[in-house]
Amino acid sequence: MPENASAKRYGEGWECNIGFRLNEDTCDAVVVPANAYETNRTYGLGWECLHGYRVLDNIACVEVIVPDGGFLDPSGERWHCSRGYLKVDDICQEITLPANAYLSDASYRSGWRCDRGFEVSGDLCVAIVVPENAFLNGTSYGRPWTCERGFFEQDGQCAAVVIPAHAYFDDATYGAGWRCERGYAATDEDCEAIDIPANAHLDRSGNRWECDRNFQNSKGQCVLSD
Repeated sequence: MPENASAKRYGEGWECNIGFRLNEDTCDAVVVPANAYETNRTYGLGWECLHGYRVLDNIACVEVIVPDGGFLDPSGERWHCSRGYLKVDDICQEITLPANAYLSDASYRSGWRCDRGFEVSGDLCVAIVVPENAFLNGTSYGRPWTCERGFFEQDGQCAAVVIPAHAYFDDATYGAGWRCERGYAATDEDCEAIDIPANAHLDRSGNRWECDRNFQNSKGQCVLSD
C-alpha cells in the first residue's frame, strides 16, 4: 500500500485518501487550481470551480464571460440571454421589434410574433386580409381566417352555400355545405328522390337503400339469397 492510501472499507485492496488521487501506483496530492475549492471526496477531480467559473481541460477554472444583454445561469457554469435578446454565437443580440409585433418567449427564430390580425412577411407584420363573410380564426398554421356559417371558401373568398330543394345546411368542413333529407340522394347540384326497389329499405344514413334480410342486391334489384 502506497503512502496516503488506506484499505478499502468494502472488498479487498486499497484506495487513496481524501485529498489525494491515484497516479499509477502512488497517491498524489490533489492540486486545486485558482478559482476552485477542494471537495473532500474520494471520487471526481477532487475540486470544483467557484460560481461563475467553469472547468477547462480538467486542470483549470476559467471565468464564464457573460455578454451584454445576458445573465449567468444559476449553475454558475453557463449563461443565457435576457428577454428581448437572442443568442447569436457568443453574444446576445437585441431583438428589433417590427410594428404590430410583440416579444415571444421562444429562444429561436426571430424572438417575436405578430399581433392578432397580422401575419409574418419577411421581417414585418402585415395585416391579414379577411374576405367578406369570414372571421379570424387565430390558428398559427394554415389559412388564418374561416368562412362564417352558411359560406364556404372558394378561390380565396367566402361564397354563400346554395341549398337545393329537399336538402339542409351542413356545417362540416368538407363537402358541398349541404346534405340531402332522408329519402333523397345527392347529385352534383341537387337532391333526387331515391327509388327503392321491392324488398329493400333505406339504410341508416337515409340517403341510400339496402336489401331486406335474406335478400341480396343483383343489378339494382333485391332477390332471394340462395
